[in-house]
Amino acid sequence: MITKPKGMYDLLDIDAKLYQYIQNTITTYMENYNYDFIRTPIMESSELFHRTVGEETDLVTKETYDFVDRGNRNMTLRPEGTAGVVRSLIENKLYGNHNETIKYYYLGTMYRYERPQLGRNRELTQFGVEVFNSDDFMSDVEVISLGANVLKDLGIENFTIHINSLGDKESRDNYTKALKNYLKPNIDKLCPDCQARFNKNPLRILDCKVDKNSDILKNVPKINDYLNEESKFRFNKITEMLTMLDIDYELDFNLVRGLDYYDYTVWEYLTDEEGLALGGGGRYNGLVKSLGGPDMPAIGFGIGIDRVILELKKKLEGHELKKNIDAYIMCVNEEEKIHALKIAQDLRLNNIMTEVNSNNLSFKSQFKVADNLNAKFIIILNSEDLAKGLINVKDNATKEEMKIDENELTDWIMGNI
Repeated sequence: MITKPKGMYDLLDIDAKLYQYIQNTITTYMENYNYDFIRTPIMESSELFHRTVGEETDLVTKETYDFVDRGNRNMTLRPEGTAGVVRSLIENKLYGNHNETIKYYYLGTMYRYERPQLGRNRELTQFGVEVFNSDDFMSDVEVISLGANVLKDLGIENFTIHINSLGDKESRDNYTKALKNYLKPNIDKLCPDCQARFNKNPLRILDCKVDKNSDILKNVPKINDYLNEESKFRFNKITEMLTMLDIDYELDFNLVRGLDYYDYTVWEYLTDEEGLALGGGGRYNGLVKSLGGPDMPAIGFGIGIDRVILELKKKLEGHELKKNIDAYIMCVNEEEKIHALKIAQDLRLNNIMTEVNSNNLSFKSQFKVADNLNAKFIIILNSEDLAKGLINVKDNATKEEMKIDENELTDWIMGNI
């Protein structure tokens, strides 16, 4: 038997139903917030991800699926969404009118080679947004609150936004110098990865999963003490506006996120119990220019759909997620089946969720199927009624049965669902 690769998964049953529910909710939100959908390739040139994410990040050094294709090109399965969207923006010259804010969202699979565990697969689905050409703090607030509002509307309440500011280049340079001075005497006590990061990108040490609970990292200098006045003003405005919008947050001055392209605002949506990251994001004002595009500010986030599904399933424990359809059509003989197909098509073309018996089931079995599908109405076809142009309809909640003119059936169902 051929089995799926380790860390990959089939999306089916309750997970598939929840995925569709999440997808529909996201689509509605994106329309309301005026974001356009974008899809980028699942694989891109390795250079794209290595340059944008950072050669020394764990994502690139340990987790990317890199390979050489038959044309001897270095390719990588996309590990995150931002780099591909920025590449597309530049390649297709989507920046157009520099007076307009450009807003995109995506929903697709990413691939990271890591040890599979609960909520962390090698194949993952991610929803994200990217906003270009706006450096105003209002964009930060909109994007941060958008992610929070989507999660809440999906039914996830037990999370907190952890937020920090990395400041501008001057602020980061000042902080980096102070951080290295603090870490230098004890750097040999940290993990090998942290020791390698010390000279290449010391800020990444704050994101270490191995030493995060050590006293050394718990007592590092706080970056907010090294922000210049402009960076402080910007961050204060963002937190003030989040408070005004009733968006709860927690200041986390050790938060740096794991990717090299972030500056200024960074944040994560963390569950209250396990501290599991549902997603996160940040501002990346220098990335578009570094890839050959115009000097254009940008901000975005990504949310892991697999982890959202896990949280939703926790809420459903002990409860069955039942499908609800509008109508189930019961039929037995050939004449009834012909009418059933016609009726089903008419109902479906009028956006009425309909199922029809296509397994030659007995009436008793068909009633069970209708109940399992939680059908609002059961349409029971029989030759005697059909000869008179009538359809027998049963309200599955009240158990009341009525005869409806066949030509008026669709309008009647539409008026009563």
